[in-house]
Amino acid sequence: MEKYLSKKEILGYSLGLFGFQAIVGLLNSYQAEFYGSIMGADLAVIGILILVVKVLSSFFDPVVGGMIQKKQGPKGKLRPFILYSLLPLFVLTVVIFIKVPLTGAALYAYIFITFLLWSMAMTLGDVPSQGIASVLTPNPTERTNVISIANTAKQIGFSASAVLVPVVCILVPLGSKVLVKKGETDSPISATEYLVTAIVTAALGCLLFSLIYLWNKERVPYEGEAMKTREMFKTLRANKPLMLVIISYFLGAGRQMQMAIQVQTSNALLGSQNFVIVLGITMAIGSMASMALTPLLIKKLGEKKVFIGLSLYGFIVSMTAFLIFVFVTKAPVVMFIFFFLIGLNAGAFTLMPMIMVADCVDYGEYTTGKRTEGPAFSLLTLTIKVCLAVGAALGLIFVSVSGYRADAVAADSTKNMIYFAYTAMPGIFNLLAIFPILKYDISGAKKQEIAAELQKRRESK
Repeated sequence: MEKYLSKKEILGYSLGLFGFQAIVGLLNSYQAEFYGSIMGADLAVIGILILVVKVLSSFFDPVVGGMIQKKQGPKGKLRPFILYSLLPLFVLTVVIFIKVPLTGAALYAYIFITFLLWSMAMTLGDVPSQGIASVLTPNPTERTNVISIANTAKQIGFSASAVLVPVVCILVPLGSKVLVKKGETDSPISATEYLVTAIVTAALGCLLFSLIYLWNKERVPYEGEAMKTREMFKTLRANKPLMLVIISYFLGAGRQMQMAIQVQTSNALLGSQNFVIVLGITMAIGSMASMALTPLLIKKLGEKKVFIGLSLYGFIVSMTAFLIFVFVTKAPVVMFIFFFLIGLNAGAFTLMPMIMVADCVDYGEYTTGKRTEGPAFSLLTLTIKVCLAVGAALGLIFVSVSGYRADAVAADSTKNMIYFAYTAMPGIFNLLAIFPILKYDISGAKKQEIAAELQKRRESK
């Protein structure tokens, strides 16, 4: 099939997702630690608050999806919402990392309100940035490739805070030591360092995110059609392959634990919060390799086999990593090898759901004549938010129960429990995510048949 995307468009979409995910990754990795070490909040309570906020804010996803579905205009139906999200996303990201003189119930109420507002601003940009992948090009192979490239950038962006925060700690003359003696921990990151990092990340992230609006085009034809919420969910429920992808993501919710407790894992296992840069880069390299290899594997084997294979691999390598850590060695070099190997399964839960939902949108148009990018991707982003919240809550509960303290050397029992949460638990959830995909069938020849038929219909109009 004909190719449609220029290099500039691919670059704009990739840099846009990088910038957006840099903001999301900052909160996912450092928000709880900021509340705990700077604001004096209890990590277990924060984990529950994050879960509640993300579940509540997820109800905003179908609202945005419905707004997108009926949007019509010269700028498209998805791109304008990215523009609308920029200012609130910047302001609220900075607000999250401002130290306020509150304690007790007032502190938790403040955290709840500010994080809820941030989550809604994030949704306003998240739904269209995910959904636009399905309308950039009608060519499914080209779409898979651009999603792969952009999601590689997205994954790097999600881990960018692991590099930026330590750099700020070096440049701002108020913070932590980068190198520490054996048996010691460095001083926790200061409030000033958190705030500077938030301002820099929010500014650069929003600037890059705006490139999706400025450089990309929506090429797949559509007709704006207002849909009531009940009708929208009825249409989505009728899309069986989409439901299988969503159920799979829910069953794999615990895979999200790693990023939520990356800072605590670095501090407990390596003796410094700033060593998260090494841990994050190691995982990111594995993830990047996975993103690059996944489209090649899909072309050869199809989405279903690749998803199952990567998820099964993730279960095996994660369990092996934990058992070796507990019964053989806690040597950092061995841990880093396994962190890289664990990162290789990232394509199964970061890249492939986006590809598969885009295919499910095609399937929905093929079977019903209605194209529902907004509702379908709002359902995906809703699912991602809830699963991130569940993963973060589970991870922070494990950290809290382990006896972890940011300013103390971790005991072996603490290290074992945190490492279990970081490796073995996500591996178990990888295994659970396989079962719905056993019935997924939009792959190979069927996928190409759907794309060809839709192209014929559009050309005949």
